[in-house]
Amino acid sequence: MQNRQITIAELPTDALTQAHFAVLETQMPVAGDGEVLLRVILMLIDAANRSWMKGATYRAAVQAGDAMPTYAICEVVEANSPLFEAGDIVAAEATWSEYVTADARKVAKLPKVETLSHLMSVYGIAGKTAYHGLLSVGNPVAGETVLVSAAAGSVGGYVGQIAKALGCRVVGIAGGPEKCKWVEDALGFDACIDYREAGLSKKLAAACPNGVDVYFDNVGGKILESSLNFMNEKGRVVCCGAVSQYDTEAPAGPRNLPGIIVVKRLKMEGFIVMDFAHDDAKCIRAMQHWVATGQIKVTEDIVDGLENAPQALIGLLAGENKGKRMVRVAADPS
Repeated sequence: MQNRQITIAELPTDALTQAHFAVLETQMPVAGDGEVLLRVILMLIDAANRSWMKGATYRAAVQAGDAMPTYAICEVVEANSPLFEAGDIVAAEATWSEYVTADARKVAKLPKVETLSHLMSVYGIAGKTAYHGLLSVGNPVAGETVLVSAAAGSVGGYVGQIAKALGCRVVGIAGGPEKCKWVEDALGFDACIDYREAGLSKKLAAACPNGVDVYFDNVGGKILESSLNFMNEKGRVVCCGAVSQYDTEAPAGPRNLPGIIVVKRLKMEGFIVMDFAHDDAKCIRAMQHWVATGQIKVTEDIVDGLENAPQALIGLLAGENKGKRMVRVAADPS
């Protein structure tokens, strides 16, 4: 049997294109002792994929010739370990491939849920990132104003809905009038600002008349710079990502640092979701409650076909998705 996978044909020096990827037919991987052979069902598509192509981050850099790393939901095909059986549904570090092998000790068995993709979105990395970043770093209090960039994205949408459930005023920033209307109408934000229109600062002033207490930043760059100007004293800035900086070789950083942090005594802290893994069970309980009560609406953006993964990432970087973007490589076995 052959195994299809997508590798990096060459590392980009500017915007990512299809030419930077190659689809290869390789030999089926073989599970060694203590390993499992996995069939990839759903792959996470995340802006971090692009940052890994620029250099080492919290993981090693991706090099030309490598298969693109990803987080995936998989089915165990063969288990050379007593920890799993064929047919188990698991989460694993994988690559953009139809089949991968993994150390059984680094694979996590997943619970049975009605909709498997929810384990990638609201109960997966997107939901956990939103919950942990907002609550453990942002520490919002009912009545405060929470500002969220990339509000129509996989994390930002959940951040805003959690903040609303906690009694905060929530303002989003998104690209385009259609997206902004969707953020307000479908996700329940109090307001959403179109960053593509002129007058971002005036719009922020109008939408946040009492200033901003918590800013959840997913984009960096000029939007971060503008948002910092509206922070209240002792405000908290949650640094989750910088998608505006990933697909360019000319990143633009905020010009008002560090001065504004000193003047307003701001706390600005970065995090990754694994920092708070010890609180994952608490997170899932809360998210399940909010989903059951209708306070959180699950939004997903699923692209079918392994071969469409490069375009799915390119489109994500251009902001075309609503909710968690993922690629379905194989049918759900249930």
